[in-house]
Amino acid sequence: MAEISAALVKELRDRTGAPMMDCKRALQETNGDMDAAVRVLREKGMAGAAKRSDRATPEGKVGYRLAEDSKRGTMVAVGCETEPVSNNDEFLAFAKKVLQVVEENGPGAEAELEEERTQLAGKLGENVVVAGAARFEAIDGARIAAYAHPPRNKIGVLLQVRGGSDDLAPDGLHGTYVVDDAVGEIDSVRQSLSSCETFGNALVTVAQEREIYASTDEVQSKPEQARDKIVEGMLNKRFFGANVLLDQEWIHDSSQKVGDALKDEGAEVLEFERFELTA
Repeated sequence: MAEISAALVKELRDRTGAPMMDCKRALQETNGDMDAAVRVLREKGMAGAAKRSDRATPEGKVGYRLAEDSKRGTMVAVGCETEPVSNNDEFLAFAKKVLQVVEENGPGAEAELEEERTQLAGKLGENVVVAGAARFEAIDGARIAAYAHPPRNKIGVLLQVRGGSDDLAPDGLHGTYVVDDAVGEIDSVRQSLSSCETFGNALVTVAQEREIYASTDEVQSKPEQARDKIVEGMLNKRFFGANVLLDQEWIHDSSQKVGDALKDEGAEVLEFERFELTA
C-alpha cells in the first residue's frame, strides 16, 4: 500500500470537502489514486459536504420526548434546506436518532453522529445540521412539559414547571426569553436597558428598540410630551410582548398574559428552551 501523505489528504479534502479521516481512508482504499478516491467519496455521499455547510437550513423538524413520569424531557432541532427533505424518511430517521442519543447522554452527544450527518447531507444533497439540543431533569417537585407547533414542527418549547395543574398547556408558551420577576431580571432588562443577550443571545438591545420606535413617523407625529409614553407602550406590546415569555399574550385567552395565566394556576417556569428553524 502506498504511503498516504498529509498533503495528499489535504488535497482531497480541498477538492471534495469531505472529513479528513474519510479522505485518508478513501486514499488508502484506492492506493493513493486521487481521482478514484474522489469517486469513492462521491459514492459514499461525502464529497461536497463542506461546500454545503454554509447554506441556510430554514427547514427541518423540532422533536421532543418526555418520560412517562414527566421528570425528564428532551428536545432537538435538526435543520435542512428544503421542506421536501424535512419529510424525507432518512432525514426523519436521523432526527429521531439525534433525539435518542441526546435523551440518553445529554446535549453534546449528538457529536457522535457527525459522520452519519455528513453522509446524509451528501446523500440528500443538502446541508443538514443539528440546530439545537436540550435535556431537562425535573427538580423539587417540578415537571417537564414540551410542545412542537404542528403541522410542520419547526418551532418547539421545552420547559420545567413547578405548581399548577397538569393541564397547563405548553402550546401557549412560545416566548424567546424567560424572565423571572422573583429575581428581578425583568426589571434589569426594562429599567437598566441592558442587552437581551443574557436572555437567548438576541442581537438587539432594549435601548436600540426604544430608539427605533422613537424615530418612527408614528411617534414623531405625536406631541413631544406624549412620545415617551407612546414608546414605552410600543416597547411593552411589540418587543416584550413578542419576545419575553411572561409578557407574551396567552394564546388561550388574549385578555391575559402568560405571566397572568401562570399566576392564576399557581405555576412557575423554572427552566425554558425554545427552538425555531427559520431562515
